[in-house]
Amino acid sequence: MNVVAQSDVGRETYLGISNTEYALFYLLVVIALAVLVYGVYQRFSRYAQGDDDPFDRLNDLGGRIASAARTVITNEKNFNRDLYGGLMHSFILWGFLTLLIATLIIGFEQYTTELIFGFVFWEGDFYLAYQFIVDAMGLLFVVGIGMAMYRRYWVRNHRLWGRHTSREDDIFIWTLFLLGVGGFLLEGARIYATGMPDHEVVSFVGYAIAMLLQAIDVPTTGAAVEATLEGTDYAAIASFGYNAESLHWLLWWSHSLLALFFVAWIPYAKPFHMLSSFANVVVADEKAGRRLPNVPADLDATNAESIDDFTWSELLDQDACTKCGRCSGVCPAKASNRPLDPRNVILDLKKYREHLENGGDEKEIIADGGVIETETMESCMACMACMDACPVDIEHLQSFTRLNRQMTDQGDIAPSMQDVFQNVMQNGNTFGDSPRSRGDWSEELEFDVADAREEEVEYLWYVGDFPSYDERNKQVARSLATILKEADVSFGILFEDEKYDGNDIRRVGEELLYVELAGHHVETWEDCEFEKIVCTDPHSYNTFKNEYPEVNFDEHADDELMPFDYDEQWNADGEVEVYHWTQAVEELVSEGKLDLNGDELDYTVTYHDPCHLGRYNDEYEAPRDLIRATGCELDEMPRNRANAFCCGGGGGGLWMDFEEEPKPSEERIREALEDTDAGAGVEKFVVACPMCMTMYEDGRKTGGFEDDIEIVDIAELIVEAIGAEEEAKLEVAAD
Repeated sequence: MNVVAQSDVGRETYLGISNTEYALFYLLVVIALAVLVYGVYQRFSRYAQGDDDPFDRLNDLGGRIASAARTVITNEKNFNRDLYGGLMHSFILWGFLTLLIATLIIGFEQYTTELIFGFVFWEGDFYLAYQFIVDAMGLLFVVGIGMAMYRRYWVRNHRLWGRHTSREDDIFIWTLFLLGVGGFLLEGARIYATGMPDHEVVSFVGYAIAMLLQAIDVPTTGAAVEATLEGTDYAAIASFGYNAESLHWLLWWSHSLLALFFVAWIPYAKPFHMLSSFANVVVADEKAGRRLPNVPADLDATNAESIDDFTWSELLDQDACTKCGRCSGVCPAKASNRPLDPRNVILDLKKYREHLENGGDEKEIIADGGVIETETMESCMACMACMDACPVDIEHLQSFTRLNRQMTDQGDIAPSMQDVFQNVMQNGNTFGDSPRSRGDWSEELEFDVADAREEEVEYLWYVGDFPSYDERNKQVARSLATILKEADVSFGILFEDEKYDGNDIRRVGEELLYVELAGHHVETWEDCEFEKIVCTDPHSYNTFKNEYPEVNFDEHADDELMPFDYDEQWNADGEVEVYHWTQAVEELVSEGKLDLNGDELDYTVTYHDPCHLGRYNDEYEAPRDLIRATGCELDEMPRNRANAFCCGGGGGGLWMDFEEEPKPSEERIREALEDTDAGAGVEKFVVACPMCMTMYEDGRKTGGFEDDIEIVDIAELIVEAIGAEEEAKLEVAAD
């Protein structure tokens, strides 16, 4: 292993490695790559066995790949709500990719330009730039791994620990750490063993390690020879192999074998997320959650009777999960101690699938004592916080809805939800009240509300169940009617022909009843003349805008149980505009059709973003613009917009009875009174959703906040502001 000091600007890749060792190394490379390719093939062939996905996930594949690459490289989702985590993952990813590219450059040169053309470009200025960049990014890689280890083992971040935390997580992070540190130790040993060439100072980390080896006087082969001639102890030391060259040889093989183990291990454990996560981002549905897959009319179709019922994209979701726990950290059900952890549901399904692949026994997927407990899925609020927080675009809600549909098929539905289903089937509303009384809320108005079935209107207003039947929300309906009247726009309602929109019972799993409701509504709308549909409830808004156009009514029109004859695809081209009322009224304000000067009211208020308006449909500004238009001072909640915390009413939660502490609604009101800048100075808690109104009125009572804050809808603020404006005009006229 005698090595001559190096002076050329470059380096020898296989320093001190014999021809036999060289051949052995590349034999191991071939084996590792073969194991990698076979493992990846096995994984992706398993996806091919999954059920067909209802959505086209491979259209515009080039654009999808480019968009996914941008998402992954920028790490934008990892920075969401977690600066430390974003920096940590960015350092690891960028460092890893740089080191991977550096390794590929070596292989490319050795087996293309040098082998075929005799040309070496990995020297001179290119080598110097290459070495500096690799050292800089490699250092970031090690720092990132250190940050991850600090968070996992020292801080013991609660998100990283759970029943799916396993030894493979430890092996993964320690392997990366040893690869990063080992690479620098190898570089330092090489620089020292080759006489510390001046140009290697660009490899600043490796050079620092070489200086350390020099400081502790690690012998080299040349020094050992001189020591032998001088009769010193260096010869004895060198005879035991203790010198820089032997150290380099040991580090070279240790680093190489660890790297080859990692390559071969990728498809069989946690490292596979490097491939599956990227693939998952590529095939993501941009409307995931806001629209759900339709159930086929085929009576033999099943939802989650076996793991084979899951689509290939849902299987990919399971493999893409990195166990980061971001979904768990934002889940309102988990925060309220309901038995749901979104990460565990995805990983439980994956574990069961692998159990079957290894010859294990089958069991019920969703049942008491099954793979997933029924109470677990009953806890989901369908708020989509888990999906919004997931950095790899796992579509939890699609799998959760599949599980809920299976529960419905099995009859494993909570009695309270069965009552709701019965009410809707018999009376067309979740309250079980008479359809003939649906428009009675309007009788207290000083004007008549038009019947949209009998006259042409600009706005066909879908009022919804709660504004029609719930006494507190009737006040909101009357406020909105007053606003539309004040703006002098024509609007009308369907009276007894309006039924429940179907949004939440669909998310609980009752798909066919949802289709029945959708068919009734689109058939009714076809007989009306209007320009826009305006909804009081964000849940209705999402369903009409994103889900009704997806229903294949023709598939169900011949079903004797379906009370409609409509057989077309409704609003497939988006010709009918669907608005949440805040969007429609915000347009009226901006057009000057509502006389608001922005100084009528002087309340200090905070606003809660409804999940179906915010996270589902990215509408955050219209409600805020209206609040400011009344003159109120808006003090934002700490968790707002996409980070808003669910009221607890979605996904059927409004009709469920849970022993939870605290209730999501109670926690949210506490947050308003304690964590906003104004704190106890917040006078009104403002909502824009009838379900939120119901949940927060309940939370105000059960949480003991009745004397501390008032729950109001934006519509009620606007009506009060209009009244204040009218009073001001009368006072001016009187003067």
